[in-house]
Amino acid sequence: MLYECTLQRNCSMTPRQLARAYALLCILSLSVALAFLLQGFWMVLAFSLLELSCVGLALLLYARHALDRERVALSNDCLLVECVQADVRSQSRLDPLWTRVLTDAAAAPGRPRRALITLESRGVRVEIGRFVNDAQRRQVARELRLALRQVSAMH
Repeated sequence: MLYECTLQRNCSMTPRQLARAYALLCILSLSVALAFLLQGFWMVLAFSLLELSCVGLALLLYARHALDRERVALSNDCLLVECVQADVRSQSRLDPLWTRVLTDAAAAPGRPRRALITLESRGVRVEIGRFVNDAQRRQVARELRLALRQVSAMH
């Protein structure tokens, strides 16, 4: 492997850690609500269930994208780009001798757009860099261009 990098979100908790934290929150909240229910205040339990449902939905949406990533692997004969977004996997194989690395993204009028890295080879276009900041995207683009030049020099 001549070049390999993984671009992923900077998430503070994995889905498993998130599930444990949510379970602890549910235990604590329902314990308090149950104590109020025993005192005759049933509304506390209703609001606690509503609160836990909303928090659970938000955490589910977070966890669904917590492991999103893009992987770029360059060998002598193939540039492999794998993207995982919300458990949907896509894979593109590009010819490293014909691949161009483009960093200028045309922003829509009136709406600024982050400049993703576009890899283009023989009519196939793949955009990467969704999960990292601009400085990291520029660094990946530089490293990838250099690695592609090295492949071209070997042939």
